[in-house]
Amino acid sequence: MRILVTGATGRVGRRLVPRLLAWRRPGDGVRVLVRDAERGAPFASLGAEVAVGDLRDYGDARAALDGADVVVNVAAAFRGVPDEEAWAVNRDAAVGLARAAASAGDVRFVQVSTILVYGAGRGRMLAEDDEPVPGGPMWGAYAASKAEADRDLLGLHRDLGLDVRIGRLAFVYGDGDPHLAESLGWAGGWAGNQRMAMVHHADVAQALLRLARAPRAVAAGRAYNIAADAPATAVELHQINGAAVPEGMWERADTDPWFALPATGRLREDLGWRPLYPSMWTARDAGAL
Repeated sequence: MRILVTGATGRVGRRLVPRLLAWRRPGDGVRVLVRDAERGAPFASLGAEVAVGDLRDYGDARAALDGADVVVNVAAAFRGVPDEEAWAVNRDAAVGLARAAASAGDVRFVQVSTILVYGAGRGRMLAEDDEPVPGGPMWGAYAASKAEADRDLLGLHRDLGLDVRIGRLAFVYGDGDPHLAESLGWAGGWAGNQRMAMVHHADVAQALLRLARAPRAVAAGRAYNIAADAPATAVELHQINGAAVPEGMWERADTDPWFALPATGRLREDLGWRPLYPSMWTARDAGAL
């Protein structure tokens, strides 16, 4: 199995690719699509093949797909970028790459998405078949563009038969990712017991690899929530970062204790996934933060 990974130089991608290389089976290969060879050099030194090109260029994408069995589309424009860039990368480039994959033949397309696509809460855990609800407190260009990409990719599955599998990530942390420290930028205003779904980079990697390897009959045309067992409360996020709990946090009320918490039964039942780090505290104890 030859896997093409986009977004290899981002926070998720640069932690994913070394694991994919370490977990290769005989005959497997990993290729990364990067904008210049210099950015691909660290992956080449680990044994990855490097394809140079721009994801948003159909010709570059089609060339990178040559000989690939699976695409893992990690590329994303996250917070802090102009809205038009978020739409161009998160929706347009993803759909363009998927069309290129459809034209390349029998290629599996693993789309890396986010649980933020659900938008508003439901008063219960979020299920993969829930429709996005624009206007929720976590809605924005990033989430909206990812939601439309998910919709359009599943449309390509229905219309063209493209083997699409979608992994929706909770809040990703670990392996020195500053994301955990950055969480205090918004968690400081939460109720003390408000929870956030978490997932360690190692568990993202093993989930995406399971998605890549799963038979078509099992995973094609399906979305999967990817989150660890134990969400972290706002108080815990401060504690693990060694930060003082903000004054008044204990008195605030959490109006929806299920907000943005995804169910993961489908990933467990279909693919046999279990988190290596069920909580951020187990990751802390293992020295994996």
